Amino acid sequence: MIYPKIEHIRELPVQLDTIIPADWEDRNGHVNVQFYLALYELGGWVVLEEIGIDEAWFSRHQVSQFDLEHHLNYRAELNVGDRVTTYSRVLGRSEKTFHGMYFIVNETSGRLAATLEYITASVDMNARRTAPFREELAEGLDRLVEKHRALSWTAPVCGTMSP
Repeated sequence: MIYPKIEHIRELPVQLDTIIPADWEDRNGHVNVQFYLALYELGGWVVLEEIGIDEAWFSRHQVSQFDLEHHLNYRAELNVGDRVTTYSRVLGRSEKTFHGMYFIVNETSGRLAATLEYITASVDMNARRTAPFREELAEGLDRLVEKHRALSWTAPVCGTMSP
């Protein structure tokens, strides 16, 4: 698998810029694995805000997004006090799901710390079942897919996920 260079990842907008807090350290002296997913959770919704879909929109329409699958690849350690940035790339979508990749960059060390490939489903919150994307969300995702396909680098996907 060929991973993109940091300068390539930075072709995407920053989703989150934060400093790793002390309570994220585990007994091995680095960030515990659960907090890589916390970074994804903290920054992951921002990619939808980029297309005008925010928390109020989801609440108003009684829909949300549930993750169905993750493939997390650890590339370099994160430590307490490190500054990290995160980026999200949308790779494709179907009627009810979208496929993306999240990148965690350790700005302190200048290294790609992790990638998280994911499949996320549209959910009708009243029925608590998957449902087709609402038109404005589907159109926004399509714009992101097109924009992200134009990037100069290929996403390092695991090869087993598709929307």
